[in-house]
Amino acid sequence: MELVLAMDLKDGLVVHGERGDRMNYRPLTWGASPVADPEGFICHIRPRSIYLADLDRIAGAGSHDRLLARCNQLVRHCYADRGCRGPEDLLALDHFENVIGTETAGNDLTRYKSGYLSIDMKEGKVIPSGRDPVEYIRSADKLCFDGCILLDISGVGTSKGLDQERLIQMRASFSGRLLWGGGVASVEDLEMLGNSGFDGAIVATALHTNSIPLEMIRRGIFC
Repeated sequence: MELVLAMDLKDGLVVHGERGDRMNYRPLTWGASPVADPEGFICHIRPRSIYLADLDRIAGAGSHDRLLARCNQLVRHCYADRGCRGPEDLLALDHFENVIGTETAGNDLTRYKSGYLSIDMKEGKVIPSGRDPVEYIRSADKLCFDGCILLDISGVGTSKGLDQERLIQMRASFSGRLLWGGGVASVEDLEMLGNSGFDGAIVATALHTNSIPLEMIRRGIFC
């Protein structure tokens, strides 16, 4: 199972997210890296794979595209949610995965012929539609995405842990590559995701609080 380090970008810095309350995100300098500039952050932690969320571009208030391209060169594999609003927003970079989030992608997902669909959830519902995630991912199985990410925004930064029964239900609803992000609290949660059949886990806070060892992030694989 792939292990991916999450990095939220805001105003040119890596910030620590919690429960999707983006107005109160602050630079992340207290964890595995003493610096919050994204390139320095990567160089200190040395992850194999990263997931970048450009919070400014998602909000329509700026862009980190140049910085993102430089960060992409520092890792083996990069996923990035840049607030895509249409296929014309997708980037073509080496070892790079465009992430198309339901928060910004629009209603017609058939327009997208590649990339990873991020099913963004708050309080157990897909945003902005309010649909049930299991129903949503089942319908996404018929689309042309390279894989899906189930992103529990309500769980980001909380280390609240996971519900195995729900994970198994979601995994059974999608035949393609599937990653989970949000609320991963421990190595035991990684084991739960692996045992449930997930192909990857996106983590952040559990690394910075030493609940998941740094060596695992650097190796980028959990087995």
